[in-house]
Amino acid sequence: MVKRVLELMYSEIRGLHQAAYILALFAFGSQMLALVRDRLLAHSFGAGNELDLYYAAFRIPDLLFVLFVSVLSVYVLLPFVTQARQSGGAVAGAHVLSQMFTVFLLLYVSIAAIIFVLAPVLVPYFFPGFSADFDTLVVLIRILLLQPFLLGVSSLFGVVTQLSHRFILYAISPLIYNIGIIVGITLLYPYFGMAGLVAGVVLGAFGHMCVQLPLVLKSEFAFKVSFTFDTALLKSVCLVAIPRALTLSVHQLVLLVFIGVATLLPTGSVSVFQFAFNLQSVPLAIIGMSYSVAAFPVLADLFAKQDRSAFNTHVLTALRHIVFWSFPIIALVVVLRAQIVRVVLGSGAFDWNDTRLTAAVLALFIIALTAQSILLLLVRTFYAGGKTKIPLYIALFGAAISMTAAYVGLKLIQLYPSFQSSLETLFRLEGVMGTDVLILALAFVIGVIIEMFILIFMTRKEFGLNFEGLGRQLAESTLAAFTAGLSAYLTLIFIVDGINQETFVGIMLQGAVAGTVGAAGGLLVYYILGSRELQEIYRSYHSRIFRTDVIAPQQDTL
Repeated sequence: MVKRVLELMYSEIRGLHQAAYILALFAFGSQMLALVRDRLLAHSFGAGNELDLYYAAFRIPDLLFVLFVSVLSVYVLLPFVTQARQSGGAVAGAHVLSQMFTVFLLLYVSIAAIIFVLAPVLVPYFFPGFSADFDTLVVLIRILLLQPFLLGVSSLFGVVTQLSHRFILYAISPLIYNIGIIVGITLLYPYFGMAGLVAGVVLGAFGHMCVQLPLVLKSEFAFKVSFTFDTALLKSVCLVAIPRALTLSVHQLVLLVFIGVATLLPTGSVSVFQFAFNLQSVPLAIIGMSYSVAAFPVLADLFAKQDRSAFNTHVLTALRHIVFWSFPIIALVVVLRAQIVRVVLGSGAFDWNDTRLTAAVLALFIIALTAQSILLLLVRTFYAGGKTKIPLYIALFGAAISMTAAYVGLKLIQLYPSFQSSLETLFRLEGVMGTDVLILALAFVIGVIIEMFILIFMTRKEFGLNFEGLGRQLAESTLAAFTAGLSAYLTLIFIVDGINQETFVGIMLQGAVAGTVGAAGGLLVYYILGSRELQEIYRSYHSRIFRTDVIAPQQDTL
């Protein structure tokens, strides 16, 4: 049994759908653990001050994580390692990784040390609403500075696993990460308080790194500290990587600003915002991230071969499947938002008002599911084509739109209380405190959707891609989403009187039955319309996904 599990972990997976579904499967498992993590946090703290501090503490370390890890990712380094290997063999490829590891080690340690020292100065500036808890927040941030370093090394390990097409091994790491956080909540917090809580995060990051270590040590791409550097290579990597790092950092900066603003709103606003964001990240990771990660290596190869027809087909196929999955999911989440939040988070200190407010914010976030998924794919399309500056400019514009919308929205509810009352009525939040946070979620969605449309336009312009085939898919998915949402809503109304909504089992059963009927309704529409995507999914699941030949780590081939 153990041998079979290890063989499965080291299996080489090729093909867009096979890789995407493998990644989606493990992403689902990781997200389920993330939901367990969030439920434990909600149960222990509710949407209160301690949890606000916990989530705020992540923002600066996460910004560092994105800045560095985006440079160390497979999307940047794969072409350079491949080129070095072709010209100088595996040793040359490993040397590229060794140089990047050494540069990362020197730069990150230096910057983290500066932030460690300056944290007492930075915290009041970024999180003005926590004036009574500055010292606690400083300690939490200092501990969390270890996380980006460990995940940065793990990202380099991930380059090796993805170069070897070991998608299963690559996908296991996030599972380990969430297990570490759960250990921190359940075992470390009772003894060490908030410091133990974030220590669990560091433990998870350490596990994220170590699970890939055996493969890397045996791989021909094993790397180490380097004392020789190829200046031309590092310059080339920077030219590609820095715009990408800045692009991803823009979105983290928006979240940092929004969390900072949320600290000035009623207590619990940071937690509500983060809980809802985490919940919408579940389908985003399963759909958007899985297809974008699986598509990138093939897109990079097709672009290098100048096979524009296959390049276009590959992008369009991924887009079709993103729309296929995301539209019905949006409808189901909007209808079942209260049941989802109550089942996942609703226990202990997380009360009904917390549930109602988080559900409303989730409904806003989920509207942008398709847009975020498409952004993930199209940004990687530009990276595959070596065009990294365009996504940066578009991300900056989208961020400006989001922050402007947030500023205008918060001003509107100050000047015109009736505007806030209208929002509360729309989301059935009469009498609930802290509805100002809805403005932040709405502003985020507006920026993301505008960013998506601009990126689609630029993709057509830069790559000459033809999106005409998406028209049919949009029509089919809209009908499927409407049917799914309506079916779930009618089922919810029909069964609501027959189930005790005061119990966890009752709410879960209510949501599960309505969700199943809604999903069946959407699936039926796809089937009646002869959905091409449904047929492709059927064929993929009946292929030999888990029966590929096992290739030993030391025999890695690209």
